[in-house]
Amino acid sequence: MKENQIPKRNEDIVTRVIDGETILLPIYRTSNEINCIYTLNQAASRVWQLCDGKKTVAEMKKELKEEFEATTGEIDQKMQELFKDFKEIKAIK
Repeated sequence: MKENQIPKRNEDIVTRVIDGETILLPIYRTSNEINCIYTLNQAASRVWQLCDGKKTVAEMKKELKEEFEATTGEIDQKMQELFKDFKEIKAIK
């Protein structure tokens, strides 16, 4: 995603935190359609929280840089991979 884009969580994804682990569950019409549940690690969970439809990607990266011990390059790479995954499962818009 580009620095000026503002990612927003898809409202058709239910999020629950259980024992410190963030779980994403897509909402379907019938239980027969459910074929996946996604779990996020700590860093991915934080990115998910930041996808509030208000912050730009650049603002998110700045917050992550302050919170995690990682280089700007590492954060850029991981966020791009994560956004790709989020888009693939239709978790963000």
